[in-house]
Amino acid sequence: MAAAPALRDSAWAAAQGARQALGGSFAAICKWERERGRLRVLVNVGELAPGEREFPDDETYPVHAFAEIVGFLHEQWAGGGEPSAWVEVAAGEPGGDAADGPLVPPGSLGRTAALRRRGRGCCVVAPLVLHGRAWGELYVARRPGEPVFGRADADFATVLAAVTAAGIAQTERLAEARRLAFTDALTGLANRRAVDMRLDEALEQHRADGVVVSLVVCDLNGLKQVNDSRGHAVGDRLLERFGSVLSLCGAMVPGTLAARLGGDEFCLLAIGPDSDEVVKVAGELCGRAAELDLGEGVAVGVASTGDPIGPVHTARRLFRLADAAQYRAKAAKSGGPVVAGRHGGADDPVVRLADAPEPSQGPERRRFRR
Repeated sequence: MAAAPALRDSAWAAAQGARQALGGSFAAICKWERERGRLRVLVNVGELAPGEREFPDDETYPVHAFAEIVGFLHEQWAGGGEPSAWVEVAAGEPGGDAADGPLVPPGSLGRTAALRRRGRGCCVVAPLVLHGRAWGELYVARRPGEPVFGRADADFATVLAAVTAAGIAQTERLAEARRLAFTDALTGLANRRAVDMRLDEALEQHRADGVVVSLVVCDLNGLKQVNDSRGHAVGDRLLERFGSVLSLCGAMVPGTLAARLGGDEFCLLAIGPDSDEVVKVAGELCGRAAELDLGEGVAVGVASTGDPIGPVHTARRLFRLADAAQYRAKAAKSGGPVVAGRHGGADDPVVRLADAPEPSQGPERRRFRR
């Protein structure tokens, strides 16, 4: 679990380990989605019944059918005790030694019916508790005719659930740290670090398979005037509103990354779609930005490996081309995007500007230092 990069992988490791440790034929990890009142299965491992999948897209069960997670268990640990696992047995299966008998909470008919329907003899269910609240459950089952889980198994499952909960908590903390590392705090968009990583990966695909990679660079006009005349809180609102517009337009091309590079600079990174589709979205972005009640629209430049811009071996060159196109759009006060390479290929003024040696001073130097 410690090596798992995401919740799904962490849940798989936990379920597989618990199944083996408890001698089960099947195991699952479920999460309680409180806002929807349901248990959602994250992973199934071991012997799957018909219709079950290892990583189900939408295997869910209403909580009212398994009320012990909100009733019986809550009462058990509400006074400060520790939540413990319990065992359930399919109808017709022997119940085991009464002295070592299973703990069966009331109102669990849904589980016993499910055991029989899926060809399983018994199961042990252990609540997963994070931050003092029920988060979900660990479920391990055995085949019919195999020894029924007993009190010792339930106690062991309780320990395994505690270890699993700690692992899930760590996975969630790491996921949040990664999210913060690659997210712009103000707009919720990706940040420059995320763009750089995705663009490097995309250009590897381009070099290997010819995948089209397109970069749309945007400079939000009028932010300084808004900050100076109406305050930075209003300027932040403009940045947030434009971020929402950028996200909306980016969603028109599946898989596009919308990001804030810093200050008043934003971008869209599209991998796969042809350049005409990306240019169309860039035009839509210009139109929607012009309709905002704050600011003065946006200057947009586009550079795509699908256009005649010459070889693109590095992220730096694609950024320089998109930046040069955006600089031309801003200088011309263009109401639409300027696209690199569409006016003469290598002789396109944008391409020549991007490929020119960096000046020792002037605004271009800041723009092309990427």
